[in-house]
Amino acid sequence: MPAPVLSGPQYLREGLKLVLSPGLRLFVLLPLAINLVLFVGLIYLAGHQFSIWVDTLMPSLPDWLSFLSYILWPIFVVLVVLMVFFTFTMLANVIAAPFNGFLAEKVEVVVRGTDDFPAFSWGELIEMIPRTLAREMRKLGYFLPRALGLFILSFIPVVNIIAAPLWLLFGVWMMAIQYIDYPADNHKLGWNEMLAWLRQKRWQSMSFGGSVYLVLLIPVVNILMMPAAVAGATLFWVRERGAENLVVQQR
Repeated sequence: MPAPVLSGPQYLREGLKLVLSPGLRLFVLLPLAINLVLFVGLIYLAGHQFSIWVDTLMPSLPDWLSFLSYILWPIFVVLVVLMVFFTFTMLANVIAAPFNGFLAEKVEVVVRGTDDFPAFSWGELIEMIPRTLAREMRKLGYFLPRALGLFILSFIPVVNIIAAPLWLLFGVWMMAIQYIDYPADNHKLGWNEMLAWLRQKRWQSMSFGGSVYLVLLIPVVNILMMPAAVAGATLFWVRERGAENLVVQQR
């Protein structure tokens, strides 16, 4: 009897339980240390530049419309927060990609109860680096043109008011792509095939991506939740793919 599929928040919650289990803690420590160093550095930079970034993005208003600045300022604060969040998340995942891919392997072993992957060795981990980094570059190739379009939109008067909600929707989608790609890549699913699969499960993917997005916005908590997101995405992959296979078998 296959395990039931879960909602986005449930996948993330179960992922957190998995990474806190004794058998997986070892594979979480190094990515956590990398994320912590990067997070501290980025927060330090943002703390010194935040107001400058907000003022740069804020449109210039004539005196008779100055009252609108009190309405627009919170919107552009949110926009800068989302941009800083995206920068941290993307950099952290590029640096930690080989460890996240390996963590996804070990989580899948625990979830399935069978080990179809090679035994752990530092040599295997090193061999994963070129493949996982190439996949991260593919994600950046997908992300950067769209992020650039949204960034340019942020400078267009009036129209830039919709930049923040568009960043939010794009961010949710990118979180689904970012983390579910680890188990997909471990199974050699091509980039376009992975995107097509996520589009077929758009609402489930957005539910999971939205859950990840929300918790990663919480300072300090986000450092622990990145490995949890990898584990939750792996559980998503196993359960959702398993449900698909069951449907095919029943036809």
